[in-house]
Amino acid sequence: MSDSLLQRSVTTSVARNLANTTKTSPKMMSITPRYLLSMLPWVQVDGGTYRVNRTKVELSKAERIGVEVRDGKALLTTEGLRSVPLFSKLPEAVLSRMVNSFKTEEVSLGNKLIVEGEDRSKFFILGQGQVEVLSKGIHGSNLRMALLTEGEFFGETDIVSDRPSDITVRTITPCVLLTLSRKDLDAALADVPDLTADFRRAIDEHLTLQSTVNRYGERNIDLVSGFAENVQIPETFVDYSSHPREYSLSAIQTVVRVHTRVSDLYNGPYDQLEEQMRLTIEGIKERQEWDLINNNKFGLVHSVDPAMRISTRYGAPTPDDLDELLALVWKKPAFFLAHPKAIAAFERECTWRGVPPVTMNLFGTPVIMWRGVPLVPCDKLEMKSRYLSNRWYGTTSILLMRIGEADQGVVGLHQAGIPGEISPSLSARLMGLDSLGVASYLLTLYSSCAVLTDDALGVLENVEVGYYHDYDHRPHKVK
Repeated sequence: MSDSLLQRSVTTSVARNLANTTKTSPKMMSITPRYLLSMLPWVQVDGGTYRVNRTKVELSKAERIGVEVRDGKALLTTEGLRSVPLFSKLPEAVLSRMVNSFKTEEVSLGNKLIVEGEDRSKFFILGQGQVEVLSKGIHGSNLRMALLTEGEFFGETDIVSDRPSDITVRTITPCVLLTLSRKDLDAALADVPDLTADFRRAIDEHLTLQSTVNRYGERNIDLVSGFAENVQIPETFVDYSSHPREYSLSAIQTVVRVHTRVSDLYNGPYDQLEEQMRLTIEGIKERQEWDLINNNKFGLVHSVDPAMRISTRYGAPTPDDLDELLALVWKKPAFFLAHPKAIAAFERECTWRGVPPVTMNLFGTPVIMWRGVPLVPCDKLEMKSRYLSNRWYGTTSILLMRIGEADQGVVGLHQAGIPGEISPSLSARLMGLDSLGVASYLLTLYSSCAVLTDDALGVLENVEVGYYHDYDHRPHKVK
């Protein structure tokens, strides 16, 4: 055997058995920055319940109507029809006959459902699809006034008025509609004469009440101003809601189990119990942020008032869409909250238009801003897609909020000082040892959030994140 093949030293593979390795603490990919938890102002809720008192709303607001489309037919309930403010005070018998008179219509892209200046006397509820509302400006050109999507409605005043319509409504996607014409309504009520009188009385009461409230549905505060003398000073008062909303703190809990033999013998260089606790708390915090956004009872996505919901014009989020959202939440907007893919889609639209947004430093990380308001990334805003295998493409939403109690905004709720607390509103308690020597620790986090006024939170819906531009000056590949 040649000298070059003789072993001249202990090998590194053997020698490393005598050496200490440098270890890291356990890493977890599901940990995110959780900016929302850091940016929300947190309110101490000592009694476990937070009551939001508001002024009384005299005139009910428009709610989206739950419409189920089954086998090409849209289904409607009387409770859903009562979501239309004009019909909210109608007797149940009238609503029932109206519901039975609705027809399901499938309409293709580009059809005009209502034409400005014409009297079609028809009420529409969107079961599927989108429509745009147009009106001629002072210069005679059609201006887009609104985009309406599933559950929204229009034309309700046309079936109770003889005036021609002041808007044009056109489909921008194929739509499934529920429609009720004045002719069908009259026929439904004609069988019982009293129903026609009840219908007319309820409509007149609504129109009278409408003249006494402001645009938020609150009763006007009677005032007098000017220089005239001997003017009687009006008397007024501000009434409060008799049924204010209450938010109870929600609990997130789990039990961490660690064998005493593990914590006794294998506790260096990292404390086993401490690492188990740390990683579990990270998971709890991730779920807390998810709940603040998506929980059906108090989550921000489900707390947006229908009047504060808008849809993208063309799918991809454009500067125009974010400007419109800023016009909704215009009183001290604090930040946008968007999925990273939605932010990337917005940046592509800005690049294509030649208006790259500026950046700011947020907790040591650069984030983009629009009109001085930061776009904060958060992957808890869920993506809706037809393909379940890929949840990173499809449509999502962008939230914009005002924050803080002083500004009647969005606040987080917690209760600091609970027994066994290891951080505000988060406690860890030893539950004991079982017969196998396994120690159990109960981790509990209490939290919730509240929207103090409806105009503190707005949402841009139907945000398409998968659209890319093909630039004309892109060099072509050489074949």
